[in-house]
Amino acid sequence: MWTGFVVLALLAVPAKAERIKDLANIAGVRTNQLIGYGLVVGLDQSGDQTSQTPFTTQSLKSFLKKFGVNLPPNRDPQTKNIAAVVVHATLPPFAKSGHTIDVTVSSLGNAKSLRGGSLLMTPLKGIDGRVYAIAQGELIVSGFGAEADGSSITVNVPSAGRIPNGAIVERGVPSPFVFNDRLVLQLHDMDFTTAKRMTDTINAVVGAGQARAIDGSTVEVMTPVDPARRVEFVSVVENLTIDPGESPAKVIINARTGTVVIGQHVRVLPAAVSHGNLTVTITSDPIVSQPRPFSEGDTVVVPRSEIEISEEGNRMFLFQPGVTLDEIVRAVNEVGAAPGDLVAIMEALREAGALRAKLVVM
Repeated sequence: MWTGFVVLALLAVPAKAERIKDLANIAGVRTNQLIGYGLVVGLDQSGDQTSQTPFTTQSLKSFLKKFGVNLPPNRDPQTKNIAAVVVHATLPPFAKSGHTIDVTVSSLGNAKSLRGGSLLMTPLKGIDGRVYAIAQGELIVSGFGAEADGSSITVNVPSAGRIPNGAIVERGVPSPFVFNDRLVLQLHDMDFTTAKRMTDTINAVVGAGQARAIDGSTVEVMTPVDPARRVEFVSVVENLTIDPGESPAKVIINARTGTVVIGQHVRVLPAAVSHGNLTVTITSDPIVSQPRPFSEGDTVVVPRSEIEISEEGNRMFLFQPGVTLDEIVRAVNEVGAAPGDLVAIMEALREAGALRAKLVVM
């Protein structure tokens, strides 16, 4: 049974200055995804069953062939201490040759666990097919599994692990930041007011005409040509503080959990809401019917059901023009609405045109 308050409201708070680096990112300064295919060896009989994963056998034969070991073409090595894996990593911006990055290793076949395994040298490629890093090392696996006498237990996921600093960067990704004479700031959340205030603040500090808003999510700033001066300039710009524009009125509903989040600018036009629940209870009490003596009848079970219908007293509350957030929350909670009822109430208000907010159902 749901009790207490079932509406989570975003209460009104005074505007707070935020740094530009927290509101926007610099175009071109981004991470890149890398991926590769490799082998993990040294497993304790928990690797792939090569009879069911032919690609593992093929990879093993190709690996051994590089070292002058040729297996018969029709011979399955039947090893259980290797596993075919997919290796992926994130290449940070401005990464240079020699830097190290973390990698995640995930089983591709039917290996039970990668605990205790070592990843062999694996090239990591970008979307363009070029190799940007080489991964190799001992895996750290947080999960484990055990089984005995037909019973088994598994904690976390033993078929995946990580290698901290497990890949060495071989080449970096060129960034437009180094070559452009313009800095493009991309707002995390599109807002024309925030873009205008950001432009005005930058121009007031670094000089008039240095920044201009392209649209509601992009601000372009002229920067020095010299890279060293450009870094200093960006350091100044990203630490400037502005008061971002207030977000639009929204009501966010999670239909699965019944959570309702109401923004501070939500308003409701005059509307009346009635809330009540109808409960139908059906109970079954079967009885046994015995035949009379010497009647040659059969003893049977006769079902007997009772139906009870109860309805809670309907409650109605009235929203006056320009109702505030606090009044909405108080009114909805006073009627004892459950999460599912709240979802229905908010959707009905929106359909009636009384809810002045964007309704987002998750």
